[in-house]
Amino acid sequence: MWLEILLASVLGLVIYWFVSRDKEETLPFEGGWWGPGARPTSEEDESIRPFKVETSDEEINDLHRRIDKVRLTPALEDSRFHYGFNSNYLKKIISYWRNEFDWRKQVEVLNRYPHFKTKIEGLDIHFIHVKPPQLPSGRTPKPLLMVHGWPGSFYEFYNIIPLLTDPKNHGLSDEHVFEVICPSIPGYGFSEASSKKGLNSVATARIFYKLMLRLGFQEFYIQGGDWGALICTNMAQLVPSHVKGLHLNMALILRNFYTLTLFLGPRFRGLFGYTERDMELMYPLKEKIFYSIMRESGYMHIQSTKPDTVGCALNDSPVGLAAYILEKFSTWTNSEFRDLEDGGLERKFSLDDLLTNIMIYWTTGTITSSQRFYKENMGKGFMADKHYRMKVYVPTGFAAFPCELVHTPEKWVKFKYSKLISYSYMARGGHFAAFEEPELLAQDICKFVGLLERQ
Repeated sequence: MWLEILLASVLGLVIYWFVSRDKEETLPFEGGWWGPGARPTSEEDESIRPFKVETSDEEINDLHRRIDKVRLTPALEDSRFHYGFNSNYLKKIISYWRNEFDWRKQVEVLNRYPHFKTKIEGLDIHFIHVKPPQLPSGRTPKPLLMVHGWPGSFYEFYNIIPLLTDPKNHGLSDEHVFEVICPSIPGYGFSEASSKKGLNSVATARIFYKLMLRLGFQEFYIQGGDWGALICTNMAQLVPSHVKGLHLNMALILRNFYTLTLFLGPRFRGLFGYTERDMELMYPLKEKIFYSIMRESGYMHIQSTKPDTVGCALNDSPVGLAAYILEKFSTWTNSEFRDLEDGGLERKFSLDDLLTNIMIYWTTGTITSSQRFYKENMGKGFMADKHYRMKVYVPTGFAAFPCELVHTPEKWVKFKYSKLISYSYMARGGHFAAFEEPELLAQDICKFVGLLERQ
């Protein structure tokens, strides 16, 4: 008992020392060139070009030919999703994809919003830019950059965009109306992949900042989850004076002393600032954090070390690609879905939406380049880069979805994001928040912006 009190006291003093020595830092703003060959001596073409998603009979016929030749391994009895994607349910996905899924129709859905491309640091960067259809008199829209992660895409935001750009016609308050920009990370979907090593989250943040400047925005809001959360965090560390506010639904906060309090949390909950809800989401520790990380991080080890190897297989087999990606949309949405024969996929998503995301990877052949993003960010060692140790001094809002892979308590978020002004325990939802619970996420973004602008 006394030993535990002593350990807790020492730990508290160490935390206080680290917090009290706080000083504002920014990441150095460097340049980059990621295109093929040597950097041209001429000025980069900064024009913004309209873009449309297209398909062809040849593309669809090739997909069908490959699906028809699929070779599956029988699932183990009663294995459900504990061994990965269950091949019994995969047969249903394959049948729907081959016989009912209409890619031409989904291409029309994708083109519902305006698409563009522009060259930045040698790469063709793809983005959608959606302006409000109408604005209340005397109002201007608030620019909002939204960044996806892996294995998602810009398509994750299609259902949240109208809630942000046209809230009144979708049952929400029009106190805040946004102009939404959703880029594709380089090497994902329609954004060109780097030809050179080293394009990480900081370089991507710099590229997206240049995109916002090119669109005429000097100040703007940013939002992200998964890699998008890290990219947006890096942007706030690079150019804090240009970021009006940062909203996240995930945060990578492992290098701080609060993580050591996990072991003492049940006995000293109040001392470490944990709420009852935090305790529900984090304990029992062995199951909800350690076993969860072990079960769900195998892909990360592969992609952080040798992404090109597994990429060869996934880029050659549409069914293999679908199984690899859709497994994440099962267990990352709710870890309990691994106990279901169908992985619970259709409880939260439609097959059309899931397969459209798959098709963005398949038709562009970008699964390998998307996986390289792990190598570029983690290849030097887990969280080795300086920005992981740096704090963020931009006003921040955080939405804690209960089925996220690992829960992040408010105290942890506040440790890194010093100007945290909004922290919400969300009623439901998991890792793919915008895709799964667009209304909840839209409401929390508006809540954060309202609190910030009333300060």
